[in-house]
Amino acid sequence: MINGWMSKLSADLLKRSLAEINAPDKKRKFTETLELQVGLKDYDPQKDKRFSGTIRLPHVPRPNMKVIVLGDQVHCDEAQALGVAFIDQESLRKFNKQWKPIKKFFKPYTILLGSDTIVKNIPRLLGPSLSKMNKFPISLSHSDNLQEKINEAKATIKFQLKKVLCMGVAVGNLGLTQDEQRQNVTLAANFLCSLLKKNWNNIRSLHIKSTMGKPHRIYG
Repeated sequence: MINGWMSKLSADLLKRSLAEINAPDKKRKFTETLELQVGLKDYDPQKDKRFSGTIRLPHVPRPNMKVIVLGDQVHCDEAQALGVAFIDQESLRKFNKQWKPIKKFFKPYTILLGSDTIVKNIPRLLGPSLSKMNKFPISLSHSDNLQEKINEAKATIKFQLKKVLCMGVAVGNLGLTQDEQRQNVTLAANFLCSLLKKNWNNIRSLHIKSTMGKPHRIYG
């Protein structure tokens, strides 16, 4: 179904925009993120159902996102072997459900993965703190490959309608090839349309922008 809407994005315009964004004279000392900026129309966030959806992109948009594992002994050992931050159940209990220490500890981490036995005890261990931070852990079982789970989480993006009709989502970075960037942008845009009640008719504009660059309109 998503593939049926691809013709709405101009492949030539997208290609030209990406070429300009990736121009060699604009290289920075860090790898810039590529963001898809969305403007919606004919939506009333107060009345219309607020959509939310996630999709795994073929190429990781933000490879440097910090990850932590809330693990049992097995998962803590796996995390240690991979050089990934981890914390065990006993250490979680020591927070004593105190909001400020929990917030300070977990703030640097974008992705939280938790052993399924620990995830079901999170409210008892930490109270509502992680839910309030919108950082509830992704459940992890012993049959999961931890590295693959991390890769999947880093490649997954989320579109969610909140109170305003504009949003920005990281869909790539300038360390990817332009073809990889194009694949991510195209897939993300078409997936977004699949979430909207009138599909492309609900999109006022789409822009792509690097961290330090100017926006380039690719639709609307």
